[in-house]
Amino acid sequence: MTTSTPAPVLPPNILSIQSWVSYGHVGNAAAVFPLQRLGFEVWAIHTVQFSNHTGYGAWTGTVFPSEQVAELLNGIEARGVLPMCAAVLSGYMGSEGTVGAVVEAVHRVRKANPAALYCCDPVMGDVGRGVFVRPELPDLIREQAVPQADIVTPNQFELELLTGRHVTTLQEALSAARMLRATLRPEGPRIVVVTSLVRDDAPKGVIETLAVTEDGAWLCRTPLLPLDPPRNGTGDAIAALFFGHFLQTGDAGQALSLSMSALYALLDLTHRAGTREIQLVAAQDEYARPSRMFGAEQVG
Repeated sequence: MTTSTPAPVLPPNILSIQSWVSYGHVGNAAAVFPLQRLGFEVWAIHTVQFSNHTGYGAWTGTVFPSEQVAELLNGIEARGVLPMCAAVLSGYMGSEGTVGAVVEAVHRVRKANPAALYCCDPVMGDVGRGVFVRPELPDLIREQAVPQADIVTPNQFELELLTGRHVTTLQEALSAARMLRATLRPEGPRIVVVTSLVRDDAPKGVIETLAVTEDGAWLCRTPLLPLDPPRNGTGDAIAALFFGHFLQTGDAGQALSLSMSALYALLDLTHRAGTREIQLVAAQDEYARPSRMFGAEQVG
């Protein structure tokens, strides 16, 4: 008598539409590998191909036409696999056409799999640098991408830009996040994750991330490492880590704790190595099981 071998359980699939650099880690080059280490298959569509991130002041490469997003998605759809796409992640969108292409990709994935979740990292600017995308993009992202999102992961500067609210205290951060949360897709979990939160009423020498959901709000605090200049790609990495952990746990507080603990380990290793680029590969064992855990405190 022979016994049949059970079919293997295949990993969930995530469509990630972001920029790509050959050297260093930003965009898909910061998001794909952590998601793979968490156990996801990642279908990456690149919106640009640059030699390195633009923080160096000089780079080579190409911005791809926005039509290429739809063209590549056509090729994926032709394989008959869109119903197996569990989620969509988007980051930097360099043009009006790219915003529309990402939103259309989300619609097409949801048509094939209505349960698919969309995480939008609204990359638009940062403290110190200001807005670093085309002037029309913040409004387009607010009006087109955010209303389709189940999760958004703005940094503090982008939260203020999306809501028109100035944030200096925890209560102001909670109020602005709840205002933004009300604009997300009603059918989804409607989660706002505010990264790089620095407020007047926080302890000294820390940096925080805030997650606001229907069930409450959670705050995770880690030591502030003296990284000067700030390392590019950290926002892309935390968006991917939070999204991945949330897809696995369904718990925003737990996903916040796991993702922030992993990010701290990544940045601590980068700081100790003294490198300009985040040490994404060297820190890989930290993504699923961080060696030092920072808890998420419920604050609302």
